[in-house]
Amino acid sequence: MKCPKVNFNAIANAISVASGVTLAGIISVGTYVYVNKDSIIDNIKKEAIESITGGSAIGGALTGDVGLPGDSANAGTSGASMGLPVPGSPF
Repeated sequence: MKCPKVNFNAIANAISVASGVTLAGIISVGTYVYVNKDSIIDNIKKEAIESITGGSAIGGALTGDVGLPGDSANAGTSGASMGLPVPGSPF
C-alpha cells in the first residue's frame, strides 16, 4: 500500500481560508452590534420592563400591595419552610 502524499501547501491554504472566513464573520458581527447598539439596548430595556411589570406600563404600582406582612410578629410563620430558621423583621 502506498501512503498518499500530503501537500503542505493545500493544507496551509485551507487553514488560511478558514481563518479569513472566521475573521470576516467576527468583524461583520462586531460591526452590526456597533451600528445597532442603540436599538439593541432599547429592546433589552423594553423587554426587561415588560417582564417586571407584567406587560403593563405601571404594573402593580397602584394596587397598594408592597409585599410586606400586615403583622410583623407573624412575619416569619407564613409560607412553606425549608427547615431553616427565619430571621426576624429588622423593623
